[in-house]
Amino acid sequence: MTAAPPSATDVLIVGAGIAGASLAAALAPWRRVILIEAEDVPGYHATGRSAAFWHETYGGARVQPLSMASFDTLARPAPEFSERGFLSPRTALTIGHRSEVGAVDGFTAEFQAKGVEVVRMGAADVAAKIPGVRAEWSEAAFEAACSDIDVGALHAAYLRAAKRAGAHVATGTPLESARRMGNGWDVQVGGQAIRAALIVNAAGAWADRVAAACGVAPVGIQPYRRTVIQLRLGVPVPAELPLVIHIGGEFYFKGESEGRVWLSPHDETAVDPHDAAPEEIDVAVAIDRLQTVVDWPIAAVERKWAGLRSFAPDRIPVFGADRHEPGFIWCAGQGGVGIQTAPAIAALLSAQLGAPPPGGAIGAVDPTPFASSRFA
Repeated sequence: MTAAPPSATDVLIVGAGIAGASLAAALAPWRRVILIEAEDVPGYHATGRSAAFWHETYGGARVQPLSMASFDTLARPAPEFSERGFLSPRTALTIGHRSEVGAVDGFTAEFQAKGVEVVRMGAADVAAKIPGVRAEWSEAAFEAACSDIDVGALHAAYLRAAKRAGAHVATGTPLESARRMGNGWDVQVGGQAIRAALIVNAAGAWADRVAAACGVAPVGIQPYRRTVIQLRLGVPVPAELPLVIHIGGEFYFKGESEGRVWLSPHDETAVDPHDAAPEEIDVAVAIDRLQTVVDWPIAAVERKWAGLRSFAPDRIPVFGADRHEPGFIWCAGQGGVGIQTAPAIAALLSAQLGAPPPGGAIGAVDPTPFASSRFA
């Protein structure tokens, strides 16, 4: 456990993953902030296990404005935030079986209408971009603007910026209970009492449990287990292989290094919040699905891990004041897009809590669709 936090604060942020850390960094220059984390290290459950990428269409059309608006911060951060960007170029290919031509056509049209640079491709193009692809995987939508995200560096930069601006970060400090008293909250955290004007719930898979501990009605944040494995192949698949995502949501894979790929069966197994571990059946399903797409021999499973992705009922992030308790602020339900949308969500939410409104592309995003009032 780190040093005990102060006994009073303007904003108590619960959860020091990417959601809480980015918000603390955006808000600490303007408000007193305490950021608490139940685990001994920040980002242990989801952020630290993410095989994250910036992919503008990932998460769907309703999430796309947040992803697009976050790009500049990720690619070209302010020098005082980071000396280098957090993105490494890749490309993305959303592919379908020959029987899924309609789905790929619809995906392409939907995002082209939003101004996303998506190019419809056929069998010859797919074969050129994925060596060894089986002929029946003939439909694809290509995006040149896709990048890997250095999640560890981004998360660390947010934590540094938060501390530099005066935020107190306390690990090994779970929220135990909170009572609304007058114009603030009396909170018990790690055996200590804290007085907070506002509580921000950035607790990821534990978000509904944190709400219940504060006497606030849950909004239905459900964690799901997601599995990722690293395979060593018996063929020299290039490291720059595109991010390949199935239009039907049954797999994704991308090059990791020469002859190695990261692969997921795109599993979403509803679970209670816990320290997730990969199940052998999910590893087997991932490999089976990959081998229906490509003819690559598999030399070894080198690594396997699992993390929790948490969704609101409508599968888009929820951030802003609770619909019944304005002193309780939601910042949860980011699902698999929390890393690539963190700059936008942090800036938009911090503006609701006392920071100046953001400009540029982030300032142009309407936060209304992400408010908790939609669950009323």
